Amino acid sequence: MKAGCSIVEKPEGGGGYQFPDWAYKTESSPGSRQIQLWHFILELLQKEEFRHVIAWQQGEYGEFVIKDPDEVARLWGRRKCKPQMNYDKLSRALRYYYNKRILHKTKGKRFTYKFNFNKLVMPNYPFINIRSSGKKQTLSVGNE
Repeated sequence: MKAGCSIVEKPEGGGGYQFPDWAYKTESSPGSRQIQLWHFILELLQKEEFRHVIAWQQGEYGEFVIKDPDEVARLWGRRKCKPQMNYDKLSRALRYYYNKRILHKTKGKRFTYKFNFNKLVMPNYPFINIRSSGKKQTLSVGNE
């Protein structure tokens, strides 16, 4: 790993959202540059210390707002060891997910995006159930 690069670790609880273990890199790959942006965003959304830069939108399942685009881009650049990263480059990477239907921009809301968890989870992991129970929203594994 290059000097100055850091890792945002797998979240421990937090935010009322639960994601299955397969969504996170294992401890054996702490310096992996193979992390995808969608996964990195989920990591940030799970950690309380990043709520001032990125947060889930209240009332909308899977929707989040980037409160500080420059800081999110800086964190992504640090994670990928690309110090020249900026929001313009990061948003270009986010647009890649539109065609894959993993993520889409929320119309009329600046810096607001929405995950399509069905697309993310179901094709490769049909045993994972997505459910919403009141205010707490979870991704769960198995037959519940």
